[in-house]
Amino acid sequence: MSESIEKKVIEIIAEQAVLEVSDVSATSTLEELGIDSLGLVESIFAIEEAFDIQVPYNANEPSESDFDISSVASITKAVTALVAEQS
Repeated sequence: MSESIEKKVIEIIAEQAVLEVSDVSATSTLEELGIDSLGLVESIFAIEEAFDIQVPYNANEPSESDFDISSVASITKAVTALVAEQS
């Protein structure tokens, strides 16, 4: 499931950044991809909808949240954990 989660997260982030999926890797940061704060919010909404999860409201404050948005890989890890909690 984690591979399919990563694939979907990459697709969502690529769409929000107006990039090709091949331009986004697990090690990419949102900053490197040119995603600003509005793009981040839109990405989070899209991720919540795609996986039927609720991302913590303070995800953009790393010291306040377990949801790490520092890279595509960390977002995938956090989404995987939230999906697992629902199972």
